[in-house]
Amino acid sequence: MKLGAWYFLPIGLAIALVVALTLVFGGFRMRRAVSQFGDGERIRGLRTFDPAKRRGYKGVLLVIAVLLAFFAAARPQYGKGTRLVPATNLDVVLVMDFSKSMYARDVEPSRIFRAKVEIARLVKQLRGARFGAVAFAGEPMGFPLTADGAAIAQFLRQLEPNDMPVGGTAIARALKYARNLLARDPKAKDHERVIVLITDGEDLEGNPVAVANNIGKGGTTIHVVQIGGRTPEPIPDIGADGSVVGYRRGRDGKPLTTELSAKGEKQLADIAASTPDGILIRAEKGTTGIEEITQALRDRMKGELSERVEQVYADIYFYPLGLALLLLVLEVFIGESPRRRFSHKVPPKKQARLRPKKEALRA
Repeated sequence: MKLGAWYFLPIGLAIALVVALTLVFGGFRMRRAVSQFGDGERIRGLRTFDPAKRRGYKGVLLVIAVLLAFFAAARPQYGKGTRLVPATNLDVVLVMDFSKSMYARDVEPSRIFRAKVEIARLVKQLRGARFGAVAFAGEPMGFPLTADGAAIAQFLRQLEPNDMPVGGTAIARALKYARNLLARDPKAKDHERVIVLITDGEDLEGNPVAVANNIGKGGTTIHVVQIGGRTPEPIPDIGADGSVVGYRRGRDGKPLTTELSAKGEKQLADIAASTPDGILIRAEKGTTGIEEITQALRDRMKGELSERVEQVYADIYFYPLGLALLLLVLEVFIGESPRRRFSHKVPPKKQARLRPKKEALRA
């Protein structure tokens, strides 16, 4: 047995104690009033009945009824069986940075290539989940939620940073696009929703933290994979055939590099921290860190999101409540003194006096 609203129990105990003390105090005041009225023995001799015991019974019934009423309010329940809770579906939107800085080779063979490989592995290992995708640079483009994970992996695999029409790193726009993908899907609202943001830069145009806060309020989790750090990395210039033809240079002729500023790192950390259970993974040891997100999601699918057996409880508050009502009715019908019975019989002495008169009348 368990209590659905246990906090009513101490409240009921306190109120029952107050009622009991009030009744006891009333009894003491009654005795005091009798002693002040006159001699106790003579007053008791004038009484036809002593109501003390009946008042005690009525007080006990009232206190027990109060306790039972608050016990009923605490919603007592008992386990009547078990039920099978089906697995919770998982929707994952992969938001991937396709800015040209993703061609950097501090992660072998390149940031973009390694991210695509690890995303394909993530899709393969999360069997049963649905996936959507958002590819972004200056502007986002997306693929709606689908149970066909291979289609998502293919969508991202065939894109290259050189294919993006607008350069930049518009994280805020990409997160809004991912939020809209989930909002437009009629099934997503009943599923566990996760956005995985994979980027190596910071948004200098919008406010991605504010967007992430709004997403988090809707119950969606954002995991962030930060590729690259504060160490400058040169950006290769990739030709149409996918080969390196040199390194990108600025207008001054110097090689262009990519690195995250302290502000950019904080921005990504704040995005992850703004949603429930969001985590930040920083790339290291030649990997992007997507594998850690994959493992975390797999653990959730095998744990809290998996099919499980749950105990079913039934409410039985009506039993103590009904008993409380019965005791209150019984308390009302118990009088403080027994009911008086009136007799129409004539006393023997009076009968003896009336007999001669009756005989005279008959004569």
